[in-house]
Amino acid sequence: MPYAITKRCIQCDNCLPHCPKGAIQVIDGDYWIDPTVCNDCEGYMTPQCVLSCPVDSPIPYQAKKGRCKIDAKTVASPKLFTNGNSHPFASAIVIWELCNVLAQRQSLVWDMDAEGELYYQRQINGGKGAIAFRVTDSVDSTAAVALKGAEAVSAIENFDLRSACLHLIYAAYATNLEQPWAEEFIINDKQIEDYLGLDKRKDLNKSTKLALIKELVQQPCQLIASINLPAKGKIQEVKLENSRVWHLLEIQHHFQEDDLGCKHLVGLTFKIQAGEWAQYFLNRQACKERKAFYQYGTLPKVLLNTVMSIWQQHEGAARMMLWLLFKTKMGKEQRVTIPTLMRVAYGEVKLSHVALQPEHRQRLLRIFESDLEVLHHYGLKPIFDPVTYPEEIQPLWAKLVNIPEDAEAALEFWIDDGSNSKRLTDAAPRGKWTRLMNARILDFEMPSDWKKQLSKSKQKKSRTTKSKTQMKQQIVLSTEYILEARKKLGLSQRDLAQLTGKSQSWIRDIENGRFQAKLEDQILLRKALGINSNSVGGS
Repeated sequence: MPYAITKRCIQCDNCLPHCPKGAIQVIDGDYWIDPTVCNDCEGYMTPQCVLSCPVDSPIPYQAKKGRCKIDAKTVASPKLFTNGNSHPFASAIVIWELCNVLAQRQSLVWDMDAEGELYYQRQINGGKGAIAFRVTDSVDSTAAVALKGAEAVSAIENFDLRSACLHLIYAAYATNLEQPWAEEFIINDKQIEDYLGLDKRKDLNKSTKLALIKELVQQPCQLIASINLPAKGKIQEVKLENSRVWHLLEIQHHFQEDDLGCKHLVGLTFKIQAGEWAQYFLNRQACKERKAFYQYGTLPKVLLNTVMSIWQQHEGAARMMLWLLFKTKMGKEQRVTIPTLMRVAYGEVKLSHVALQPEHRQRLLRIFESDLEVLHHYGLKPIFDPVTYPEEIQPLWAKLVNIPEDAEAALEFWIDDGSNSKRLTDAAPRGKWTRLMNARILDFEMPSDWKKQLSKSKQKKSRTTKSKTQMKQQIVLSTEYILEARKKLGLSQRDLAQLTGKSQSWIRDIENGRFQAKLEDQILLRKALGINSNSVGGS
């Protein structure tokens, strides 16, 4: 450990010639030991400056604690979550898919092109378009070069799920700007600590927090996107090739200087700008002119805090939570199949591997049911489809939700359960895995903060849907009418499915009344069954 000279120094000059490293300097009459040169007199029993000093001035060097002079900081952009609960954020397909890439990382199916570059691609807009991501080793606004082979694999494996939270924070800041592709926003470490709940982490010291924040901030900026969407009406074609989603324009390091002249990193400020995608998907003015999109949703602050707290023990639950943020952003009921949720939580490769090895299924089922319980605990309550996901194959915790809190009532509940042929605690029936692969969750009940925002989005849509309501009521088909019309024409469910371009299971669900067909699907059914809208019965 290096030594430092305190204010007790009487400037007797005794120590200066005895320092074997020449670390002692005199600056403006003050004696100072350079900590980068001092080696604690390695090879000597006692530091020579200590032996030669008559007043015991030299002491082991320690960085000063408390308030000291700090370098001037750039003023940050206004804080998010001013209402304490939520903030608008860009929710376009490029934001959703990049969130999935950061959260699922190597669990996704990455391919290699002819040049050896690793990329992840998925079809969008009903197969009419595609979006692909590649990873780079830089984060600035210079020309992006995609990594190849082992370098790309290593970079993907090093992505931190928590960086998806920073990505969502950027998407929220972008909605504060009129032209986010041309304007920048500034965010500092204090704001990030607040958004992610790191300010409450007393187990992390300042330097550890700053190192973590700097790493998480840079990861969303390492990815580049290629987007290909055909023109639609006045909206022009979207064609971007290896375009950065986020530009990290500058990182400012702020230092604090102690009495000894040593500087210590105490803060970070980041200057960030949205990529070219924002011109097409977050363009307020062009959206008014129907020449581009302005797609946004609501980001609950509690989501960020929750992901940060569960990502280690329940990574699958954190992945599902981030995915559901986009899946449920419009407030519509969304039927989700269990295989889809498992792919999101654990990846396509793992699910395929387990499907071929039955001995591993039981363990994955326990993990999945535990992750569902975590979602339920944090307010994302799954509503199981009673037909495909009946009580006998539901998780035990879901069966125990309705146990009375009163002791006597609970005792009576268990007595009644014990007298039944099927008890709640019975082992799962044989073939549970196969049944789960065909099971669905009808919807997720949202937390109160999410519900409030979703209801607002419904109110905004009410004006645009009023004009459609009367027309929709005129063509709504009852389940009985569809069944009767199909049988009258001598069609099987499979025949009707082929005529409408739907699956046979979809036709069966419609006829069983499990859900109602959308407006465009009602039109397909009427056409296939030869039904006149004026002769349709209500549902």
